[in-house]
Amino acid sequence: MPSIELPIRAAKEMAIAHGISPDRCDILQNGSTLVLRLSDSLVARVVQDVNGPRQGTEWFARENAIALHLTQNGAPIIPLHSGLPPGPHEHLGYPMNFWQFVTSTNTPPLPSEIGRTLHQCHLLLRSFAGPLPKLAILTESLSILKTRDLFPKDTLERLVRQLTQAIDILHTAPHQPLHGDAHMGNLMQTTDGLLWTDWEDTFSGPIEWDLASIIWNAQILDEDHDTVDQILSAYIQTGGQINPDYLHQCLIARAVVMISWYPILYPNPNADRQAKLQRRLDWLKTQEPGVH
Repeated sequence: MPSIELPIRAAKEMAIAHGISPDRCDILQNGSTLVLRLSDSLVARVVQDVNGPRQGTEWFARENAIALHLTQNGAPIIPLHSGLPPGPHEHLGYPMNFWQFVTSTNTPPLPSEIGRTLHQCHLLLRSFAGPLPKLAILTESLSILKTRDLFPKDTLERLVRQLTQAIDILHTAPHQPLHGDAHMGNLMQTTDGLLWTDWEDTFSGPIEWDLASIIWNAQILDEDHDTVDQILSAYIQTGGQINPDYLHQCLIARAVVMISWYPILYPNPNADRQAKLQRRLDWLKTQEPGVH
């Protein structure tokens, strides 16, 4: 991992330029995105992987627009910091945006609350009028598989085939703005309640994509069907409608998307990550026609 000194400097200088003096530098996350707490209320997210698949500030611009819309409508999300323009900002070559610090309670979220708050976000997202790409992370992942030599040829061919088929089917589903990457790591149980975060992958697609994303590990890796049932039941009980065929295609597509990003996000995976990757690959084999 390259030195983090320059992206830290970039974030601090951007904060200072807008009248906020950083009084600390707590590293909350150090990966392709660097997350820093710079003051009592200010959190910076800085893209370190400036040469990765995503260039420029387009993704942050969409995230900021969605976050502003949801905050203004009272959605359960972590808001952008009000002390700086929403941006996105770029300094010393690093794209970044700035968020309000929230206090985590380290309490596992109730599955029913996950389903309820996701449906609440989906309802409020319907009125978002900004442009969004269709099935963005799916088509992006398909491009990654086709242009990067990430896996053995037969594995690549199967992944491309399965994701292409899922995309074709999901194009026929009703679309609306989505979170885009609604996994458990993008939820925080806080003193302000259960809040969603990290809207960088927002796009237009079927609501089943977000549901598949949040239940995938529980359903496939953990076989925790009670948690899955509670999430889906709460979503339905608060007014949501779920198409089981689209949900199944989203589960397949979600698996391929996660696999396609593995070599990028985890170039040197530990044994646990390698095992999870293999389980995802094994599960996808069972979804081939004629395989049981």
